[in-house]
Amino acid sequence: MANTTAELEALLMQRSLSDARLLAAAAEAADFRILPDATVIKIGGQSLIDRGRAAVYPLVDEIVSVRKDHKLLIGTGAGTRARHLYSIAAGLGLPAGVLSQLGASVADQNAAMLGQLLAKYGISAVDGAALSAVPLYLAEVNAVIFSGMPPYNLWMRPAPEGVIPPYRTDAGCFLVAEQFGCKAMIYVKDEDGLYTANPKTSKDAVFIPKISVDEMKARGLHDSILEFPVLDLLKSARHIREVQVVNGLVPGNLTRALAGEHVGTIITAN
Repeated sequence: MANTTAELEALLMQRSLSDARLLAAAAEAADFRILPDATVIKIGGQSLIDRGRAAVYPLVDEIVSVRKDHKLLIGTGAGTRARHLYSIAAGLGLPAGVLSQLGASVADQNAAMLGQLLAKYGISAVDGAALSAVPLYLAEVNAVIFSGMPPYNLWMRPAPEGVIPPYRTDAGCFLVAEQFGCKAMIYVKDEDGLYTANPKTSKDAVFIPKISVDEMKARGLHDSILEFPVLDLLKSARHIREVQVVNGLVPGNLTRALAGEHVGTIITAN
């Protein structure tokens, strides 16, 4: 195996980029975590933001409080408005890449609204190239807001079935956490976490406090709390090896999760 930059470069020049030996050598390179002290939190669009003042205002207050002790990258989901757009665009026969652009516009709207609510605290919403300024925002005010939809747009990889973009805001927020090498990824939803069935429609649903990706897939729970591709992203991640799902409608849950408490459901890579 190559263990020096020169040896790795030699392999890169001589072999296909999908060559097994080259991939193994590249994987041995030391990991560099860009923002190891930061946490990504994803605020659900349908779960929280669509509920308006009653759900959003208490969460804003909690974010203002916890950012004193934690560096936060706050991603926003899309929610009900995106679903409405998806239904219209799919009915018109438009492809996944177009639906991805439409969904991103709604996540952008939610980021803008959350940014306005937090503006007086110096917490800004950024997008696109402005993500390069995230370290500056964290150094100054310990928090920044971004739209959770990954910017694949027309380059969105189509799902095996249908035209709904498979990589949406859950995946986008996870990718930010992984690429920045953050210390944690927390999903703020409107349920206590993962259940054996949909707790909104099933009285027999049983809460699951901790589970692995493989267990979720084996039990047919792979698409019940997070977007399906997130599980595969988690499985292959180098930095974020578990995610936490908490109920943001319960005051204090986010604070406790950021403090390292086991709140809600923890999903592990292994």
